[in-house]
Amino acid sequence: MAASEAGDNSWSARPRDGTPRSVSVLAATALVVANMIGVGVFTSLGFQVKDIPSGFSVLLLWAIGGIVALCGAVAYAELGAMFPRSSGEYNFLSRAFHPAVGFMAGFVSATVGFAAPVALSAMAFGQYGAVVLPSVSSRVLAVAVVWLVSLVQLGGVKHSSRFQLVSTILKVGLIAAFLVASAALRTPQPVSFAPALSDLGLITSGPFAIGLVFVMYAFSGWNAATYIIGEMHAPEQSLPRSLLAGTGIVLVLYIALNAIFLLAAPIASLAGQLQVASIAGSYIFGEFGGQLVAAMICIGLVPSIAAMMWIGPRVTMTMGEDVPALAVFARRSRGGAPIYALLFQLAVANLMLLTDSFEAVLDFIQFALLACSFLTVLGLFKLRVTHPDLARPYRAWGYPLTPAVFLLVTAFMMYYLFAQRPLQAGLGSLVMLCGLLIYLLAHRHPGGKAAAAYPGHEMR
Repeated sequence: MAASEAGDNSWSARPRDGTPRSVSVLAATALVVANMIGVGVFTSLGFQVKDIPSGFSVLLLWAIGGIVALCGAVAYAELGAMFPRSSGEYNFLSRAFHPAVGFMAGFVSATVGFAAPVALSAMAFGQYGAVVLPSVSSRVLAVAVVWLVSLVQLGGVKHSSRFQLVSTILKVGLIAAFLVASAALRTPQPVSFAPALSDLGLITSGPFAIGLVFVMYAFSGWNAATYIIGEMHAPEQSLPRSLLAGTGIVLVLYIALNAIFLLAAPIASLAGQLQVASIAGSYIFGEFGGQLVAAMICIGLVPSIAAMMWIGPRVTMTMGEDVPALAVFARRSRGGAPIYALLFQLAVANLMLLTDSFEAVLDFIQFALLACSFLTVLGLFKLRVTHPDLARPYRAWGYPLTPAVFLLVTAFMMYYLFAQRPLQAGLGSLVMLCGLLIYLLAHRHPGGKAAAAYPGHEMR
């Protein structure tokens, strides 16, 4: 292997269009935190305590979810430091396996992978916003917030970075204030967080395994910074720091929030309920507690939507740089915003909001997203074996144990989806196959330049 192939980071100083790398570690960390903390942590507990009525077991469930997310983060950090180009799995899978595999992942992300979660978060914003502003339609609020953050993104990378940082600091500040206020509870519930013999049976039960699947969904987004590597300052150092710091912060917040919910309200009041945050808020703050919590969640959803509207178009943009038929999506504004890629995602998200189809879409894209993450971490093992001399500015901590843990848990989740939701998992597989088919059709002519279109693919 030639030296140029072993450490081909010649494009790491600037993205292809010359836009300088201006995203700091702090802003990238904010992006990770904002992308992870959505409505999941405020809604999951009610279904967990229904079958796992133990404070220790529930907090252990969230701790395990966070540890698995950290295992995935260290694997992605190694790959991102090796190949500092925006677009996440599209970039990593193209280099580790084949451009067709990367295109498949990019197709999932560019079509519904980010637009559907944006629509879901926006609808949640509208529903919680209607509690605070009952005179305004929830759908109007949902559409308005998506357009608002999209306009910020169209302003360029610097505006996106500043907005993400400020809004995420506000979000974390509100959660911290909620935790501090909750810590002053006069009469906390008699729940114990110390392990007991009965916890062993709960931890090895089916409900605990099922609960882990939904906890991992709440932790999804730990890889957010890999989608904007091309805009990060010194990505070889910044990416690992932002991924690990962001995931670690969320892990602590998730455990603290669930502990407070359990201390604030009786387990019987939480069991089977969706609005656990509002229920806990009513116990903590009294009559207006539900509204206060609704307002907090509303404000917290804005940076989450902004994060997905920032990173999603970067996948389409990078695909546009590589695939001539998609070249229009590679065009950037003077501020570095991928205008047409952003407008495309905005259009898809709005269509889902207007048709209410996004919930069904989310059901079947989960399998596809898990499969892409699984293949990406598997690619880390492949590259360690087939290209041991590649320059690795960061090496995954705990290798091979940490990425193996991630693979095992992700494989379990994929198995669970196929066993429990075969139709949705099958449709997710069909979306992936569609991506492969489109790639093959686009490169079926002899003499095609598929491999040359993906920088670094020649190392295979």
